[in-house]
Amino acid sequence: MTTNMKPDPDRHVASDKENPTNTGTETATQPAGEEHPTQQKKSKWYTNFGAQVIAGLIIGLILGFIARSIGADTPDADGEAHNWLASLLDGVGSAYVQLLKVMIPPLVVTAVITSVANLRKVANAARLAASTLWWFAITAFFSVITGIIVALVMRPGIGTSISPDSAKEPSTHGSWLGFIQSVVPSNIMGLGAKVTENAAGATAVSLNFNVLQLLVISIAIGVAAVQTGKKAEPFLGFMESLLHIVQKVLWWIIRLAPIGTAALIGTAVATYGWGALGALGKFVLAIYVGLAIVAFVIYPAALALNGISPVGFYRRVWPVLSLGFVTRSSMGVMPVTEQITERNMGVAREYASFAIPLGATTKMDGCAAVYPAIAAIFVAQFYGIDLNMQHYLLIVLVSVLGSAATAGTTGATVMLTLTLSTLGLPLAGVGLLLAIEPIVDMGRTAVNVTGQSLSALIVAKRAGIWDREVWDRADEHGYDLVAGK
Repeated sequence: MTTNMKPDPDRHVASDKENPTNTGTETATQPAGEEHPTQQKKSKWYTNFGAQVIAGLIIGLILGFIARSIGADTPDADGEAHNWLASLLDGVGSAYVQLLKVMIPPLVVTAVITSVANLRKVANAARLAASTLWWFAITAFFSVITGIIVALVMRPGIGTSISPDSAKEPSTHGSWLGFIQSVVPSNIMGLGAKVTENAAGATAVSLNFNVLQLLVISIAIGVAAVQTGKKAEPFLGFMESLLHIVQKVLWWIIRLAPIGTAALIGTAVATYGWGALGALGKFVLAIYVGLAIVAFVIYPAALALNGISPVGFYRRVWPVLSLGFVTRSSMGVMPVTEQITERNMGVAREYASFAIPLGATTKMDGCAAVYPAIAAIFVAQFYGIDLNMQHYLLIVLVSVLGSAATAGTTGATVMLTLTLSTLGLPLAGVGLLLAIEPIVDMGRTAVNVTGQSLSALIVAKRAGIWDREVWDRADEHGYDLVAGK
């Protein structure tokens, strides 16, 4: 594939090659008081963003175990007992995830509209989009094959002591019409409302943005602006300026990631512990074995075949992987995924701003490939239903194409119902797995976001829009978010 996209000069500080007269003084593009990246000394390990995230994980584990040891406080007026430390961790963690989600709508709108305007300079832009979907499918295919093999070898549904009474159908189901329903915007903002009712009978209304619809709306506006021509230049200039502002605010939030990581992992330990595994420990082990094979065998193989260092990739993607693990939200991590993919891996902004939001809605190797494959075979084994080659082929088909079918509402449970209904297996089997859902969701999401970044990097490398200088600069700096400073 050939493109004529040139790296955006605003994506990183100009190198000495770009500024031959640079002798150590500040250049015109370098903010005052900041050293040129090539002149900076390699940051100490404890000041590195990735190291801070690891520290957050360790501190969170410690706080989580402390919270579990404290136990519940004295019951309040409502008769509910609260653990003050667990409540604090939950509040801080939830606030951090909410901050990330707040930035998703403005980031998607501004980045996609700006990218569409810049992609007009790219030869074969349509082919670039097709390559993205192709690599989504390739990695999904090998992920679901991995899930099937692991389930057949480990047989998680055989000999389990889980009670059949826990079986119940879920409230939401996957549908092959889901893609059409989710891709058509319900309003100009892609905004939806959800009404929930708690145990006391009180109702609450929550608003959420459908990112896939936002993506469609933003692409349409961007194309219209490009075709409008000169009259739309002020609008495109405004959107580009707004994008820089949004990215600055996002950068402030990203720097809080170690705190958010500590709170989120602490909440997970305090809430679930090991007791939640119960009779489903073998199933959980099978899921994590499958996820580990995908993350540390299949992904590195794909990188190596495309001439990309697997070690270098994982050093750069670590903040994304770890945040995915603790937040359990591909959508919540999406802003971080986009920043890391662009600024640490050298993927062109014009492409990253399209590929990452698309991947966050449709690229789910953990939730839509490994998990439904193992879970479907588990349900069949539990009910004593024999599966044949046709069933396994259907599992592959659903996993490769099913993410699109559930786009906009993609979740492991929704994907599993789509798989079970396609195979003719009892949907009530979903209820068997609800007890350990949060535990397996952590690993699934970590693989999801890692695969999203990986696919974008591979496509950019093959399309010739990969900035090797940005990649190498991360090596010099210690894998921090160099360009975000």
